[in-house]
Amino acid sequence: MEVKLEHLTKIFPGRKTKEGISEDVHAVDDMSIVVPDGKLLGLLGPSGCGKSTTLYMIAGLHKPTGGKIWFGDLDVTNVPPENRGIGLVFQNYALYPHLSVRQNIQFPLYNVRPKLSKEEMETLAQEAANLVDIGNLLDRKPKELSGGQQQRVAIARALAKRPRVLLLDEPLSNLDARLRLQTREEIKRIQRSSGVTTVFVTHDQEEAMSISDVIVVMNHGVVQQIDEPQTVYDEPANLFVAKFLGNPAINIFEGELKAGKLYIDGKLFDSGYKSKGKFSLLDEGIFQIAAEFGFKPSFEEYMTMLNGEAVKPFVPTKGNPVPSNEPEKIPFVLTLENIYLYVSENGCHLKAEDFKQKVFSYRASLGVNRPVRIGIRPESFSLVKVESEGIIPLDIRYIEHIGRDISIIGNVHDQENSKVRVIIPSELRKDILGKDRIDMFAKRFYVFEESGERIK
Repeated sequence: MEVKLEHLTKIFPGRKTKEGISEDVHAVDDMSIVVPDGKLLGLLGPSGCGKSTTLYMIAGLHKPTGGKIWFGDLDVTNVPPENRGIGLVFQNYALYPHLSVRQNIQFPLYNVRPKLSKEEMETLAQEAANLVDIGNLLDRKPKELSGGQQQRVAIARALAKRPRVLLLDEPLSNLDARLRLQTREEIKRIQRSSGVTTVFVTHDQEEAMSISDVIVVMNHGVVQQIDEPQTVYDEPANLFVAKFLGNPAINIFEGELKAGKLYIDGKLFDSGYKSKGKFSLLDEGIFQIAAEFGFKPSFEEYMTMLNGEAVKPFVPTKGNPVPSNEPEKIPFVLTLENIYLYVSENGCHLKAEDFKQKVFSYRASLGVNRPVRIGIRPESFSLVKVESEGIIPLDIRYIEHIGRDISIIGNVHDQENSKVRVIIPSELRKDILGKDRIDMFAKRFYVFEESGERIK
């Protein structure tokens, strides 16, 4: 059964507080994805990104604010949960402690129409139990089972009525590390054996990468990337995806595009880019962004403010604060932070981070010289210099021996506040022992705008 979400949106209205009414929460924002028939799709992202809300809308437990949900050719957006043909496994399993395993698995079968006979329910329960390898535990109570066995009971219960779609809401989060590893392999086996279309919610990237046919990476209710797990890892769509996937995490370096070349710490790192000229904070494009989101003063008033004086300081001079009771004007300090404070006090309703991101995106669209971020995964380094560019001079802090690999922790030469992790094969151990500094060549790297968009 193919599952298709079209422009799915869920907005939770703001709540009343002592300070007033809080802003609406866009838990899911214009999501459009397709779960292929018989495949397992992983919804992946940090806590609060909207993945469980998406699952509950597919299940029918949350009503969408906008958009549609399709099961094959059937629009189920307004169909009650019990009529959707779904199996749902919650994070806490929700087993009935006073019922046996058999009775827990049979429980949803009592509501199946046309009504099933006792023999039919017994057969379906036994088949589901056998599928998850608990066929010999049907007479036990949940308290007599391990965590992994309880989880299998919950899956068997969801599969017993032969659902068109199986929905799993972080089903492994209550298990210990070893059992999680074993059980996620079982979930993949069960899904392949049953052939049921499955949506699996997790914040654990290893879980998503290991069992999903397709993963959807989400953040703040917005889909960041959809693809096969390895493709998402190898070709992250933006800085968020690059940082979220990977253990150990990707190394991020501050860089600069200048005259078509990429620099790290003022040293040439890579060539072949397009950039020229400087970007001015007096650019009219920043005003246009503010005006689009509610800024009220005219362009002339805006420019007068930025070029003139402010009645109160937005960022008082360090060590020389201006007393709040002194009304005299002071020079306006031209920074992006101060511009935001000015426009936000005059009608612009963008959040500070969103305002910055839009300015960064606008600056990038002009192709000017600008700061960027360079991402290099720990395993993408080499000790061999094959080119004069792409070199990171590394001061070694310490070395971790982790079996077949060696993990070097250090910092960019003469930058003690930076932290870099490099993973190399253990056979290269002799080439680094006794050294305080080495040059690492980046075999593969990514370049991102400050807004997070990927350049290379």
